[in-house]
Amino acid sequence: MKKKPYKKYKQFRQGIYKPVNPHKYDGATFPRYLSSWELKFFKWCDRNPNVIKWSSENVCIPYISPVDGKMHRYYVDNVVHIKDGESMIKYLIEIKPHKQTQPPKLHGNKKRTTVVYEQATWSINQAKWAAAKTWADKNKYIFQIVTEKDFNLFK
Repeated sequence: MKKKPYKKYKQFRQGIYKPVNPHKYDGATFPRYLSSWELKFFKWCDRNPNVIKWSSENVCIPYISPVDGKMHRYYVDNVVHIKDGESMIKYLIEIKPHKQTQPPKLHGNKKRTTVVYEQATWSINQAKWAAAKTWADKNKYIFQIVTEKDFNLFK
């Protein structure tokens, strides 16, 4: 029996996206999406005439996790090159739920394990994003976190 390349959760929309404009997609294989937000962003990149080139999980940035103190690799969700008049703007895009872009809120109803998990996730995300921002500045990219609140921009 052949193994699946990634774990599929039925409650989330997941799959492989086949670009309508494959010449714009910069990748060896078709990109996989792990949420409906990623799928919507892929479609926007693929169909937007100002997007010159885009890729999914092509940039790997090393970072040190504050949880275990070890070096890890952060694969940024998307790289997008957008035409802006005569120039081109290069973006690193991370797609996250808005809740994960805010520090965890402590209140009496949460289990201790939930609080620990949320705090660990928050600190790891902060380390990843700091490393991505440093990489982006060094390589003349703009690092941007996109949440569901931004998706009205991608119509």
